[in-house]
Amino acid sequence: MGRIWVGIDAGKDFHWAVGLDEDGQVVLSRRVENDEGDVIKLVGEARRQSPEVTWAIDIPGGVAALTLAVLWSKDERVVYLPGIAVDRSRDVYRGEAKTDARDARVIAEQARLRQDLSELRPSEGVLAELTVLTAHRRDLVQDQTRAITRLRAALVGVFPGLERALDLTTKGALLVVRRYRTPGEVRRAGRRRIEAHLRAQGAKGAAALAERAVATAQAQTLHLPAEEVSAAIVSDLAAEVLSLKERLARLDGELERRFFSHPQAEILVSLPGMGPRLGAEFLVAVGDLSSFDSADHLAAYAGLIPVAHDSGKRTGNLRRMHGGNKVLKRVFYQSAFASLRAPQSRAFYDRKRAEGKRHHQAVLALARRRVNVVWAMLRDETMFKPLAA
Repeated sequence: MGRIWVGIDAGKDFHWAVGLDEDGQVVLSRRVENDEGDVIKLVGEARRQSPEVTWAIDIPGGVAALTLAVLWSKDERVVYLPGIAVDRSRDVYRGEAKTDARDARVIAEQARLRQDLSELRPSEGVLAELTVLTAHRRDLVQDQTRAITRLRAALVGVFPGLERALDLTTKGALLVVRRYRTPGEVRRAGRRRIEAHLRAQGAKGAAALAERAVATAQAQTLHLPAEEVSAAIVSDLAAEVLSLKERLARLDGELERRFFSHPQAEILVSLPGMGPRLGAEFLVAVGDLSSFDSADHLAAYAGLIPVAHDSGKRTGNLRRMHGGNKVLKRVFYQSAFASLRAPQSRAFYDRKRAEGKRHHQAVLALARRRVNVVWAMLRDETMFKPLAA
């Protein structure tokens, strides 16, 4: 038999694997337990079908980490098909039901038909550590965002003026609402005591925060229903957000330390707007740059290329690409936005705005331009050097 393609729909407890031959016929389809022994058995079954096997998966880590480790230990070739591509391709196949077997077949079929899928290679040393740390950081950021949302909702129920007056993403504001939850508590404490408390905790702008809190407390004299219960919830949520902020700060320190032990770290942070956190996200998303044969290939992977949107006699219409690696797209977009303080980035942005592009479009255009720069820097192993004026 000739070459086969095996698609794996990964899950927490088990996966489903479907193998297709060169004619698209199913030669293998079964449930695979998420343990080393069964994955090794699957590799043996696939090799008995063909000595040339390409594996495809829609999750580049996480629940698929053990499976990937087994495949790489057996020197198997693995390609990555983004989940959004699976979702879009599923509708082409017969039936409406979403099943693990169907998704695995979609993954295998796309790997068989497409030549543009990026190969997944094992992360070693620093890159493996950064992969774990960046994933954990994203989880903590999501937890923090949800906690702040709940905090705002709880504070509105007891002290709406304070919720409007304070930025609850900052340490100082969180310290205020953790201890002084109701208008009565704020009035009894007074401006000086609140300011002293904030200064003792190292909060910035303690005087202004205390004055703002007292002003809002004087404007609300009514005792609201369930005020004590709501106040206790506000205090707990504020403490939770503060704890998450401390954990993120420690994690960022560890992330930065490990990032700068990577050989390409100094090259990346020499580019304006690309700090250690975004640089780490870039390294994790891209992996080995040799997987991309050009800057255009890297830009396509990040979803930063325009795609045709023609119809009938209307040609030459382009629209923004909606696919691509969302993490990598965010890295390029955020670093481009942060680089607007640099003269050359600002000049490019202003030129795009003068051409009639909106702010978001201009930043995206700058992000696409910076893909070429990053590509050349890493290819040539050179630091960023601004062009002479």
